[in-house]
Amino acid sequence: MTSCSSTTGKRCQTSDEPLTDFIAGKVASHPCYSRSGHHRFARMHLPVAPACNLQCNYCNRKFDCSNESRPGVSSSLLTPEQAVAKVRQVATAIPQLSVVGIAGPGDPLANIGRSFRTLELIREQLPDLKLCLSTNGLMLPDAVDRLLDVGVDHVTVTINTLDPDIAAKIYAWLWLDGERYSGREAGQILVARQLEGVRRLTEKGVLVKINSVLIPGINDHSLVDVSRTLQQYGAFIHNIMPLIARPEHGTVFGLNGQPEPDATMLAATREQCGEVMPQMTHCHQCRADAIGMLGEDRSQQFLFTPAETAPAPWLPTLHKRARLHASIATQGESDEADACLVAVASTRGDVIDCHFGHAERFRIYSLSSAGVVLVNERFTPKYCQGSDECEPQESEARMAAIMALLADVKAVFCSRIGYGPWQQLEAQGIQPCVDDAWQPVVPTLARWWEKARQQWQQHERRKGVA
Repeated sequence: MTSCSSTTGKRCQTSDEPLTDFIAGKVASHPCYSRSGHHRFARMHLPVAPACNLQCNYCNRKFDCSNESRPGVSSSLLTPEQAVAKVRQVATAIPQLSVVGIAGPGDPLANIGRSFRTLELIREQLPDLKLCLSTNGLMLPDAVDRLLDVGVDHVTVTINTLDPDIAAKIYAWLWLDGERYSGREAGQILVARQLEGVRRLTEKGVLVKINSVLIPGINDHSLVDVSRTLQQYGAFIHNIMPLIARPEHGTVFGLNGQPEPDATMLAATREQCGEVMPQMTHCHQCRADAIGMLGEDRSQQFLFTPAETAPAPWLPTLHKRARLHASIATQGESDEADACLVAVASTRGDVIDCHFGHAERFRIYSLSSAGVVLVNERFTPKYCQGSDECEPQESEARMAAIMALLADVKAVFCSRIGYGPWQQLEAQGIQPCVDDAWQPVVPTLARWWEKARQQWQQHERRKGVA
C-alpha cells in the first residue's frame, strides 16, 4: 500500500488499495463506479443537453438516432419536465434503477439551465435516486457549488490529455465566455479548467471518474500522465475507452482514417495506467439516452414520453425500492426477520455529525447478517430553517414530510435532536439515537444492530413462553 503527495492535501488511493467502508458504500449501487454493481443496478441517461462548447474530433452528436450505440447519440431530446416524467416511468418499470445522469448528447454544463432544472426536479420529486453528471470539464469550475447544492456527488470528467499540443490534435475548437479558441491556446484553457474543476470537486468529497479516449498515435503514450496527475488531484477511478472512428459515423477522425486501438493496445494502456490509478474496465461507451444495466440498453423500450401530469405519490414506490435495493446489495440477507433499515444524518457520510433539524439528506442503511450496507440517500428539506419566526404550519408540514420519508426505518442516528421531533419519531415507532454523536457510522450501526437484535430475540422468546 503506497501513498503520494496531493494538491488537495489528501492521501491518494493506489490501484491495489482496498476501499474504505465509506467509499465502498458510495459506489456500491453505482454501476459505472462499481465493478460488482454494474450487473445488479441500473442507470438512466437523460438526453436534455443538446449543445456543446467543445468540438472533439471523435464526436458527432446525433439526435433521433436509434441504430448506433456510442456516446453522443440519442433517439430524442427531452425537456426537463419530460425527463423527470420519464424517470418516474422507468424507475417503476425497472426497480433496480439507482442512478440518473446527464451525459449529453452535448455537454450538460453547456446547457446549464436545462441540466440543473432537470436535476432539481428529480431531486424534488424522486429524493432517493442518485444523481450523476458527465462533462468535458470546461465549465466545471463555475458549476461545482450548484452541483453540490442539488446533491450530485458522482461526476465524470473526460480528460484525454494534459498536453496542450496533443489537445490541439484532439479538439477543433472550444467556446468560452463568448470567444472561440483553437489550437494550443484552446488546449491550455481546457486542461487548466479541467484540473481546477476536479480539484474543487474532490475537495468537497465528490467522487470523480476520469474518462479518456485512447487515440493511437496521438495520446496513447501520454495517458499514464493523465492517470498520475488526476490521481494526485483526488480522482477515484480512470476509464480508458477505445476510440470509435468509423467513417459512417461522420466524425473528423472517422472521415480522416484515424485508426482505432486494437485489444492489445487497450489492454496494455490500461495495465500501465492501472499501476497508478484504479481502472474501470466494464464500460460500454453508452448512448446519451441509455437505460438499464450496463450492456443491456433498454432505451428503445421507452421511446414514448409520458405526459407531464401532476406527479403521483412517490413514497410508496420509494419504500419498495429501498427494500429491493437492500436485498440486492446483501444478496437476500436483508430479507431476514431481524434485518432492518436505519437512517443516518451525516454531512459527508463517514461520521454521525449532523443535527436532525439541519439534515438535508438521510443515508439509509440495511442492517443484517450481511453487515452494514448503504442502500441509498434520501434528500429532504431541512426541518430547521434558521428563522426564529418560522410559521408553525410550515414547520409542521416539513416534519410530516420527513416522517413520511423515514416511515420504513427502525432508528434515526444524528448528533442532536429536539424534543418535539424526538417525540414524533418515537410515536411512529422509530428510535432516536444520539449517544454516538461524532462516531464513525459503520461500527456504530453494527453495535446498535447487534444489541437491538438480541433485545428483539429476547422479546420473542418471552412472548413464546407467555
